[in-house]
Amino acid sequence: MDLTQGSEELKTSRAKKNMLWFGIISLTMSFAGLTSAYVVSKERPDWISSFEIPQAFYIALVLIVLSSATVYLALRAIKKQQNKLGMVYLVSTFLLGSLFIFFQFRGFSEIIASGYNFTGPTSSITTSFIYLVVLLHVAHVFVGLISLLVVIYNHYKQKYENGKTLGVELAATFWHFVDIVWIYLFLFLYFVK
Repeated sequence: MDLTQGSEELKTSRAKKNMLWFGIISLTMSFAGLTSAYVVSKERPDWISSFEIPQAFYIALVLIVLSSATVYLALRAIKKQQNKLGMVYLVSTFLLGSLFIFFQFRGFSEIIASGYNFTGPTSSITTSFIYLVVLLHVAHVFVGLISLLVVIYNHYKQKYENGKTLGVELAATFWHFVDIVWIYLFLFLYFVK
């Protein structure tokens, strides 16, 4: 298939999707590098192998999986021109994402309550890695929330009519990416101690 063929709209759509995938691949490599450093650091004598994942991170896992379902349903509804239903699912995704961030910080509070801070004399290399990786992920979820707000606004302004759903598709793809990254990080922290 010749990628230079098609209307300007099709070329723009293809270019934007490719740019998003390039960014996703780059971010995936960043998280892979951080988790690799985590594995290497496990050999340190000051590593805490008995560290337990905060309970709030379990709740966050459920919330992020639910948000992945709601963003999928939002895209499907908008493509079918079910605008009110699409808006309900978009707002639900935003609320679930916001709750996800709340529970991430609640998880940090649990870590601090168990006696480990991000830095300083009450920190450890183990918890510092966990703070860093989770905060980096939270930053990406925050970006996802901003993109959802843009999509919610554009949907309210009825910009996704007649099959022109590129903005929703891009936001949903990025949202699924941050969801998958959290599932990966959660499982990684659960099994790699």
